[in-house]
Amino acid sequence: MSPSSATPSNTLPSTAAGKGPVEKALAKLGLVRDIDLALHLPLRYEDETRISKLRDAREGDTLQIEAVVTHCEVSFRPRRQLVVTVDDGTDTCTLRFFNFYPSQQKALAVGCRIRARGEVKGGFLGWTMLHPAFRSASGELPKSLTPIYPTVAGLAQPTLRKAVLAGLAQADLSDTFSPGDLRQINPQALWTLRDALLFLHHPKPDVALATLADQSHPAWQRLKAEELLAQQISQLRSRRLRAHLRAPVLRLAVVEEVDLATDSTDPVLLPLYEGLLAKLPFALTAAQLRVVEEIARDMARLVPMHRLLQGDVGAGKTVVAALAATICIDAGWQCALMAPTEILAEQHFRKLIGWLEPLGVTTAWLTGNQKAKERRDMLAMIESGEAQLVVGTHAVIQEKVHFKNLALAIIDEQHRFGVAQRLALRSKLRHEGMEPHLLMMTATPIPRTLAMSYYADLDVSTIDELPPGRTPVVTKLVNEARRSEVVERIRQQIALGRQVYWVCPLIEESEALDLTNATQTHTELAAALADVCDSIGAPAQVGLLHSRMASEEKKAVMAEFVQGRMAVLVSTTVIEVGVDVPNASLMVIEHAERFGLSQLHQLRGRVGRGAAASACVLLYSTGDGGRLGETARERLKAMVETSDGFEIARRDLEIRGPGEFLGARQSGEAMLRFADLGVDTALLDWARREAHVLLDHHPLLAEKHVARWLGGKSEFLKA
Repeated sequence: MSPSSATPSNTLPSTAAGKGPVEKALAKLGLVRDIDLALHLPLRYEDETRISKLRDAREGDTLQIEAVVTHCEVSFRPRRQLVVTVDDGTDTCTLRFFNFYPSQQKALAVGCRIRARGEVKGGFLGWTMLHPAFRSASGELPKSLTPIYPTVAGLAQPTLRKAVLAGLAQADLSDTFSPGDLRQINPQALWTLRDALLFLHHPKPDVALATLADQSHPAWQRLKAEELLAQQISQLRSRRLRAHLRAPVLRLAVVEEVDLATDSTDPVLLPLYEGLLAKLPFALTAAQLRVVEEIARDMARLVPMHRLLQGDVGAGKTVVAALAATICIDAGWQCALMAPTEILAEQHFRKLIGWLEPLGVTTAWLTGNQKAKERRDMLAMIESGEAQLVVGTHAVIQEKVHFKNLALAIIDEQHRFGVAQRLALRSKLRHEGMEPHLLMMTATPIPRTLAMSYYADLDVSTIDELPPGRTPVVTKLVNEARRSEVVERIRQQIALGRQVYWVCPLIEESEALDLTNATQTHTELAAALADVCDSIGAPAQVGLLHSRMASEEKKAVMAEFVQGRMAVLVSTTVIEVGVDVPNASLMVIEHAERFGLSQLHQLRGRVGRGAAASACVLLYSTGDGGRLGETARERLKAMVETSDGFEIARRDLEIRGPGEFLGARQSGEAMLRFADLGVDTALLDWARREAHVLLDHHPLLAEKHVARWLGGKSEFLKA
């Protein structure tokens, strides 16, 4: 294999040169290069290669007929429409168009011979087609299936087909690896890239359509292999490039041996790390100790750490982050922790202050809702270095925030931040040629295939053990019709002195989704539970929390609930992560069928944090149809069957696919368009191996391959 030109064609096809409406529509689809057009594959196909006879038609068939127009008129009953009768020599068919142009009416004049394709329906008046596709019968029949492409408004299929053909003709489709390299995966997958693309754009009519639909055809296998290889090269290259970057060396301080036999009364100053371990009211699990050691080993190197810390809900990631922060601060550097919501950031802030302030650590707090003077004071503390630890929301990465010497950036619930936001935090270290160490945390465990693909450039630490004392949570599915029984269960919990969450999916009425809003639910529960709340002296009784409340109002409500002065908290999913109330023993999730699986698991994790038996009630509605949809049923079934976060994550990936599962990791861009990590594991394994071969022995081809498939998107994989 010898390298050819390392730069793929960036020339726009003739149909996409300029700034006209067609070019703008193509740009909306991301079709700006020849190779973009070549890789824009059909959604489905229509068979215009054969002519069917009306005498052989069956109700509901989609077929193409060739016939002569025998009648054409504009009718106004029951509404304006173009009615055309055609005869193919075996039977007649009526074509109806409710939206039409004069040019179409002219093309369907009596005597014209046309080919019409559509679904035939029977009736008293014979066969009918509604809005069939049609064209003049002149010319030969196509030799291949007609592609139907994803498109946007203003870009008709014929125009898009012409642009794709131009892209296929002009794009550099030379192979960057030998087809024979895939022989072990699929002996039939020996297709070149050019042959695979030409086939998929214009397959022959004798192809098994099922192999195109399920993407198991050898041509599809070649495309998937190409795509996965581009991703793996990009990830491997990112990891290798990082090996040449430099970061502050943050070594774990060692406690010197103290001679206890001496009469010295001088106090022994423990390093922050040791001091925090000594102060904690609990012992770390073996899993926590293992991941702390992995993180400490990374931070002691000159190379920037890029580590993902994953663990199930309640696994104890925050204390691991705190221990990492002590290592950084002990070494004389600053640490920043960024969380996606103010509630979660404040939860971290309070925990970290409680642990670290008695040890002499100065902590700054940054959010977008601070008063001007408080914010100025915090910014000054950060810039001077007085603030050793900075906790906050997106405000931490704003331009006006200047760190003196940031060496460790911790991002919680990293999938909820965009790529640009994570890169901005990494750029806050102003020492020339250096980057801070990066620790990303997630309570959504990453399935193996995602770790191998989207997170291949990261080192992954896993807390696979829950702290002792966590109470198992019983999960129950309850139909909305039994709502009153759920309210009675809440009364019982309140009478026992327990607290309850009630989570709603919306905060205001929607015509599209007939869901009870949080405000209405709050009013109803307050009335239904007033007597029992009064009997135990709960002053706040039932509280309301949603994302549109002012920051101070949210804090006040949360404080009431956390301190036990509120019996029931009606909330939207702003309490999804970060809230720790051991006395809460019941979680009710209204319209649970509307929530994602990972989200349901996160919400369930808010209970079971104390000694009391805890339950999660998934209150679902079947709507007017009387039954749940397939996806919703699979989600709720998984919630009842398992509480294992890793199994939940695996099923969530199966249900939603990697794009939705990963949230904003790719800044909304789906980095895998064709490959399916659920079924293409063998191709992924091959791509991981082949990426090393290409980068080591054919670097120009590797560069060309990534540019072809990812363009500028490869940067998204580095954050």
